[in-house]
Amino acid sequence: MSTQNQTGFPQTVDGLVRAMDAIAPLSAAEDWDRVGLHVGDPARDLAGPVLLTIDLTERVLDEAIGSRASAIVAYHPPIWKPLDRITAATATERIVRGAIEAGIAVYSPHTALDAAADGVTDWLAECVARKANESTDGMTADVRALVPLPVQETSQRMKLVIFAPRNSVDQIRGALATAGAGQIGAYEVCSFASKGTGTYFGTEGTDPAVGESGKLEEVEEVRLEMVCSKSALPLAIETLRQFHPYEEPAFDVYELEPKPARARGTGRRLVLDQPATIPQIGERLRAHLGVTRIKYAMPEGMDEKTKVRRIALVPGSGGDLVGTAVEENCELFVTGEMTHHAVIGANAQGLAVLLAGHTNTERGFLPRLADRLGALMPGVAFEISKADADPLLVLS
Repeated sequence: MSTQNQTGFPQTVDGLVRAMDAIAPLSAAEDWDRVGLHVGDPARDLAGPVLLTIDLTERVLDEAIGSRASAIVAYHPPIWKPLDRITAATATERIVRGAIEAGIAVYSPHTALDAAADGVTDWLAECVARKANESTDGMTADVRALVPLPVQETSQRMKLVIFAPRNSVDQIRGALATAGAGQIGAYEVCSFASKGTGTYFGTEGTDPAVGESGKLEEVEEVRLEMVCSKSALPLAIETLRQFHPYEEPAFDVYELEPKPARARGTGRRLVLDQPATIPQIGERLRAHLGVTRIKYAMPEGMDEKTKVRRIALVPGSGGDLVGTAVEENCELFVTGEMTHHAVIGANAQGLAVLLAGHTNTERGFLPRLADRLGALMPGVAFEISKADADPLLVLS
């Protein structure tokens, strides 16, 4: 029988899923990603520890089984392509089968954790620049998402704009609110009204609520605006027709664009208050990541003494965002890995590149994730995998 902790997340697989979504909402993941619960019964109790890893390899699975883990949070999705069968033919099949047989749930956050505020990308950016109130060595910078996350509440996807006589606005507003319009966060019956003049000419057979047919009329009207969800829109229009005094109500429907979330999204764009050289930034990264080797490439006209201010940063493999970094006038692109030709292409566009290793730019976040999950689910042990490691070794 599952237990409930004081934060509201039960000590079950579902509780783990909800805790992870509180830290890194899956709605922020890239469309192509394979995030979420890959293996497991949401109702099952977390009777053992939860193991955190970057890659779920067979060695990591053996470690989880040996520690009697009840779940694994694997940053990289272990199931990428659909499985036709689950046998022992491939490593992926063996891992999935082994997790099922051992009763171990598997969850992957991947790009949702990258995009989240205070997620992997913000952790990586900390060594390059910190917010002024967090600075311990004078480094400050403006930090925002390189590609801001588009955010849109379900209740604010449409806007209904109605033109009505002033004395009927209150009744229309109240009726539309009961139909689901006018919800903004925890507030209801939200609207905006502005006065104006409406004109109309009623042709033969019409019966205007104000004025006469066969005559151009001018009427003091109010423009009433209310947001609405797509699902509630049909009922809102039907309700509007019912409560509007005109035979032919005048109204418009607009589809609203999402609002960009500056602090969440893909990658980060940093503008340093104090510019630094490429080697200086590389040293900051090397100390932060605990690695011995950092690679960099510079375009013509730039050398080791050139200082840069505008930096794009993407954990893992960020080569696809080079074009965005160039458009954002960045001078340096920091990521884990890029292809040879992508590096040359970036340099050709005047962008320096600094590479720290794919999983090197991700793995150091796991202890912080363990602490945050532990705070949300006290009583559940969150452990960092000892078998998880960068598969690439460096000759000394």
